[in-house]
Amino acid sequence: MLAHAGIASRRACEELIAEGRVRVNGRVVRELPVFVRLGEDTVEVDGTPVRSPERHIYILLNKPAKALSAVADEPGAARRTVLDFVDHPSGVRLYPVGRLDYHTMGLVLLTNDGELANRLSHPRYGVAKTYHAVVKGRIDEAALERLEQGIYLAERREGRTVGAARASHVGLRLVKRDRDATVLEVTLREGRNRQVRRMLAAVGCPVKRLERVAMGPLRLKGVARGQWRELTAAEVRSLRKAATAVERDGGAGGAA
Repeated sequence: MLAHAGIASRRACEELIAEGRVRVNGRVVRELPVFVRLGEDTVEVDGTPVRSPERHIYILLNKPAKALSAVADEPGAARRTVLDFVDHPSGVRLYPVGRLDYHTMGLVLLTNDGELANRLSHPRYGVAKTYHAVVKGRIDEAALERLEQGIYLAERREGRTVGAARASHVGLRLVKRDRDATVLEVTLREGRNRQVRRMLAAVGCPVKRLERVAMGPLRLKGVARGQWRELTAAEVRSLRKAATAVERDGGAGGAA
C-alpha cells in the first residue's frame, strides 16, 4: 500500500516499517507482513497520513526488446524500463507484474493493484504464461518429448550454483518447423529465471526470438510494439477469475 501510494520502493517501505516510522490506526508496526484494509485503516509515515491510490489502473504493454521489466535500472546504468513506454494521464505509480528478461518481447502487465499482481506472480496461483519461441534448427520429436517431461535446470543462490531441479511440465504446440528454424508455443505455470531460453538451450536449440503472447486469459493483440492500452473491465474480471480458479484447484506451480 505504501509503495503504490508513491512513498518509496517496496524495499524502502519495508525499511521504514522496520525503523518504526509507520503507524497503523495510531499503533507503531515493526514486523512484516503488516496487513491493512484500504479505505478503513489509517496509515501514517513519520506522522503524515498516507492516502491509498484512488483507482486501480491496469495497463497492457507490448514490450520491445532491450527494455527492463522494472521500475528503474541499477544505480549507474541507464537502460530503458517498461515505465519509459507508459505515460498514463493519472500519474499513478505503476509496477510490472512478473518479469520478462531484457531481450524478450511481448505482453507485460503494469498495475497499482497489489492484490491482483501478487495472484498473477506468486507460485501458489500458477497462472499460465504463454510464449512464442523461434529457435535455431529443426527440433526433433525426442527433444520435444524431453521438454514436455521437464528439463533439469541449475538453481543458483547468492550467485552460486547449489544444485539442479526438474522443471514442471510445460505445454508445447508446434507452430512451424522447417530446416533452419522452429516456432514453438510454450506455456508455463512456473517461472524460473530465463526458463524458456534455458530449457530450449538444454536440448540444443538456442532461442533466436522470444515473445510472451498471453498471461492467463489475457492475449497480446491489437497493440503495436512499444505501445500500450488499458485493460477492459471484462479483461480484469477474467484475470481475477483465472487466479481464483487456480487457487481453488490447489495451485499448479509458479508464475513466469
